[in-house]
Order: sequence, then structure tokens, then C-alpha cells
Amino acid sequence: MKLILIRHTSLNIASGICYGQTDIDVSNSFINEATAVKAQLVDYKLDAIYTSPLQRCVKLANFCGFPNAIQEPKLMELNFGDWEGKLWDDIDDPNLKNWFNDWLNVPATNGESFMMQYQRYVEFVNELKTKHADQTVALFTHGGILHCARIHARIDSFDNTFDHKPKYGEILALNV
Repeated sequence: MKLILIRHTSLNIASGICYGQTDIDVSNSFINEATAVKAQLVDYKLDAIYTSPLQRCVKLANFCGFPNAIQEPKLMELNFGDWEGKLWDDIDDPNLKNWFNDWLNVPATNGESFMMQYQRYVEFVNELKTKHADQTVALFTHGGILHCARIHARIDSFDNTFDHKPKYGEILALNV
């Protein structure tokens, strides 16, 4: 199976805010950014389309010509729980230090850890393999899921995945 992972375009949110699964809208530059993404997708014959249910991904999928993309919660960004919508610098939670020391295994308060996100991504890819074995599948998703995909594909490891920060509108093509 070939996976085409597409990160959403830039967002209408101030920098420094923890937003994860908060349903943030796209920025004013959406049309330009989405046009560039759509132009790159013409290189692929897509057999199935899935999207995170968050509006930033759904809007991009719709713009690219896929209004019937299947909305899949497993493609959502990391759930930062109680920290969502707060400035990172304003989060007054003793668990934040624990999370920074072991983000891989420690969940955000009332949220999830990176390993939890990784496991839901792997579970979803395994489901896709049974449904779309010899097909090309597009996933409109988030930066965290692109990190998971790069680790799962052995492009990166857990130790170095954040050396590559996915750009808004980035497309990652993988054979899985």
C-alpha cells in the first residue's frame, strides 16, 4: 500500500499556544497554500481518502477535491488535554515538567502521550492495509501524525524525529 500523508495548511492562531486537538481554523493564506498542495496531489492516483475530522484538515481535503473523504479520529493531532488553548508559558501544571522529561510515555494531563498517538496511528495503518492492500491512500492529517509515519517507516527514530519538523502543507509519500 502507498500512503500519501498531507499536513494541513497554516493556522489562524498566535504562536506559543498549545492547540493539539483544538479545532483551529486555517489562516488567511489558505487559498495559496491549498492551491500548492492540490497541484502536488495531481501526481497521484488516489484510491481512498481519509481525513482528520478537525476543520483544518477537512477544509484542505475539500479544497483538493475530496468532499467525501472519510473522517477518521485516529488521524487527529496529539491530545494535550487540559493544556489545550493555553500559552505554553502559562501552563501551571506540575505534570508539565514530567511530560517534558518523558513526552514519549507521559500523557499530558487528561490527554495523551506521544506513544499513545503513535499506537493509534499504527493501529489505523494496519486497518488500512487490510482494506487497501495494493492501493494508494491519502491521509489529510497533522504534524504529529507525520512524525508517527516517519518513525513507523523507519525514516526517523523516536530519538531524532523532531529534528525534522513537518511544514504546513507538506506531503509525505510512503510505501507500507
